[in-house]
Amino acid sequence: MTPAEETDNRAASVLLRNTFDEDEVIAAVRGCRERIGGAPTLVFAFVSADWEPHLGDFLEIVQVEGHAARVVGCSGYGLMGVGQEDENVSGVSLLFLKVPNTDVRCLAIDDDDLADAESGMPWPSITGIAPDDFGGWLAFANPVRMRSEVWLRQWNTAYPGEAVYGGLCSGGPDPEDMFLFTEKGVSRAALLLVHLSGGVRLGGVVSQGCRPIGEPYTITEVDDNVVVTIGQRRAYEVLEEAYESLEETEQVAARGNIFAGLAMTEYKDELRRGDFLVRNILGGDPTAGVLALGAYPRVGQTLQFQLRDKDTADEDLLVQCAGAQTRYGAPFGALLFSCAGRGARMFEAPNHDAGIIEEVFGKVPLSGFFCNGEVGPVGGQNFIHGYTASAAFFLNP
Repeated sequence: MTPAEETDNRAASVLLRNTFDEDEVIAAVRGCRERIGGAPTLVFAFVSADWEPHLGDFLEIVQVEGHAARVVGCSGYGLMGVGQEDENVSGVSLLFLKVPNTDVRCLAIDDDDLADAESGMPWPSITGIAPDDFGGWLAFANPVRMRSEVWLRQWNTAYPGEAVYGGLCSGGPDPEDMFLFTEKGVSRAALLLVHLSGGVRLGGVVSQGCRPIGEPYTITEVDDNVVVTIGQRRAYEVLEEAYESLEETEQVAARGNIFAGLAMTEYKDELRRGDFLVRNILGGDPTAGVLALGAYPRVGQTLQFQLRDKDTADEDLLVQCAGAQTRYGAPFGALLFSCAGRGARMFEAPNHDAGIIEEVFGKVPLSGFFCNGEVGPVGGQNFIHGYTASAAFFLNP
């Protein structure tokens, strides 16, 4: 792999954990600019909701003191830096990228664009980027304004096999506490997209943090999102069997933590963790024997129930990152998007996801936030996930 010094691709990050303070922001922004050796190509910024009244002043500092022409970011319930996560905290997390040989395009997508795509206008016409314009995509969506599942269904058809990493903004209980922004200020867009091509590659991981339980079976009857039979047996009966396969100590913790895993390929002799799209079980009827899922499975698709716990989630992210290190080598920068349901409440200790990335890759400049949903690929298609960690890595060509 070409060293960063030879390509001149550089990154710098900083995490401030305090209410808005002009002097501290100026010092942090200047420090990032100095560490990358000049003006950034692009700045990613994630702020707590209480920074929104100061957003204009903050963005002016980033542009003037950081010499940043392009800024993309959103609000976050919690913020991340190198090896560090802070939940429900005031502050900002910044990632400065200097990628001089890279074409960077920032796009704001609103409801009209979504309607155009839904009515038949292809996404490449909306974005101006052809499917064969090889590069990486990052996405930041406002869940209040965004029909995320509609977008992704269209997107996976328009850009087959092209991975998208990102997250849905968070911030607070009020919808106004969640917002997207660019260098121009708060954006009323539903979605901000960033496309990078040329002098940088984008890789990533998606850790759903589950392990299969019970046995895999073929879905034999389905009605919309309701699974009626699995392997010609009542779906609820198969779920009970998977639950009873657990040790007694596991059964207690499993209540509320069992999910449906939908196989993304039927061409493997043995399905393992990572081969499934994990989706919520919305409800079940033991009398009718049916299960309602947060997905639309198909007859003939393999389903295996999944258990999510802190040990499995820990192991899964570590394995995913180790695999990424083997595939990619060392990134020069990273973004981390973790579910607001992870963090200390899942792992009973702080800094888990950011800490694993630091453990595997070292002190790579990193920025991120806790999300209302995470975007990332499973089985070659992009999805909105929950209780997941999605990480994007900036790589030299």
